[in-house]
Amino acid sequence: MYIGKTPTVGNFQVCDAISVVNGQAAYTLQVGGTNVAPESANHMLVSLNGILQKPGSSFTISGSTMTFASNLATGDVIDFVQILGNVLDIGQPSDDTVTAAKLNNDIISGQTALTSEPADTDEFLVSDAGTIKRIDYSLIKGAGKVLQIVSGEDSTERSTSSDTFQDIEAVNITPSATSSKVLVIAHISGIRRDSSSGYMSARVTDGSSFTKKFGHAMLFTGGSSSLRIGSAGGSFLHSPSTTSQKTYTLQFNSASGSGGVVVGDNNDCISSLTLMEIAGWV
Repeated sequence: MYIGKTPTVGNFQVCDAISVVNGQAAYTLQVGGTNVAPESANHMLVSLNGILQKPGSSFTISGSTMTFASNLATGDVIDFVQILGNVLDIGQPSDDTVTAAKLNNDIISGQTALTSEPADTDEFLVSDAGTIKRIDYSLIKGAGKVLQIVSGEDSTERSTSSDTFQDIEAVNITPSATSSKVLVIAHISGIRRDSSSGYMSARVTDGSSFTKKFGHAMLFTGGSSSLRIGSAGGSFLHSPSTTSQKTYTLQFNSASGSGGVVVGDNNDCISSLTLMEIAGWV
């Protein structure tokens, strides 16, 4: 109920100009080159040869087709066709006129619940400094999540008196994303020297851009040639920036290049190399 003038409601549209075809009664209604379908003939104002036509008798409407009661002839003019709109139809809002305050908080509501983790290409809506943008799940899924773990062990007794690094264990890993990190955990067990001048270094390398030493110059002490130190280890974070297979190798050498050193003493001490792919870090 309103006091005073009732607000005007409707999607008022003036149809595109229509050219009369001699002997034709039916014409297609368009606005901006697109077919339009009025609610009924009673929702229209139609002027033919300067005279308003009576809805339902002078013309009828079916979908987007308006049909006059009789065929038109050359010289007839359809002056205009105005569609008055539907009751309580506000039409299409103008660009940038609907604000967030006009929307219900749950306007975006899923009808089907996800039953598993979203796919990498699934999209979410985020506000970037007030601008709504979409973002793939692959870019936001759990930073720090462990995606895979691979490891290898070796208990073989190995010895060297060379400063050239010798392999103990090699482990392969294929990262699932270029943004992933690889946490490298290395452990060498059963370390012994075979000469009073022997001391050892250890490292992990991928054979190209990544090399990390740990336990450098171990056993650098005097005394008995058969000195046992036990074990040594280290952990490192690497950014391989690839989805191709990477091979990390645990190695040791005789740092002096002369005295003998041993790992895996007595073939019953286990050395290991573990690789963990960590997701989502940037």
